[in-house]
Amino acid sequence: MPLITERVALARTGANDKVICRMASGWAVMGDVQFLPGYCLLLPDPVVASLNDLDTEARATYLLDMARLGDAVLQATDALRMNYEILGNSEPELHCHIFPRYASEPDDKRKMPAWFYDWKNAVPYAEDVHGNLRRAIAQLLQKASTPDA
Repeated sequence: MPLITERVALARTGANDKVICRMASGWAVMGDVQFLPGYCLLLPDPVVASLNDLDTEARATYLLDMARLGDAVLQATDALRMNYEILGNSEPELHCHIFPRYASEPDDKRKMPAWFYDWKNAVPYAEDVHGNLRRAIAQLLQKASTPDA
C-alpha cells in the first residue's frame, strides 16, 4: 500500500498518532520527524495522485486548508515564516509538506529548502515531546473554524 494511502487509512480508524485533526479536504498530521518543530503535512481524503486530479472546488478546499494549517502552525510556534511544498516525486500521491522556518536556524540551513536538513538523524515525532504542540495546532484550527458567538 502506498505511504499516503496507508497514513490516511490509519487516520480514518484513529490509529495514526500524528493526526492533528480532520479538515474539510483531508487530514492534518505532524511530520514523522521534527527537525523544525511544527513540521506537518496535509493528506487528502480521498487520496488522489496530484493536485491536478482534483476538480476546481476540491482544489480550492485543499489549498485553503493548507493555508489554514500554516496559519495555525505559525501561531503555535512563533516561526518567522511558513514554507509549503507539494512535490510527489518520491510518494506519488498528493500531500503537502508545511514547514515552519525559524530565525534561530543555522545560517547554512535557514535560507535553503528544508530538504537540506539531515532527515535520517532528525528527532522523530514523539507524543510525550511534541504532543502539546500537536494539540495547540488542533485547538487553533478548531478556534478558526468556529463562528464567532
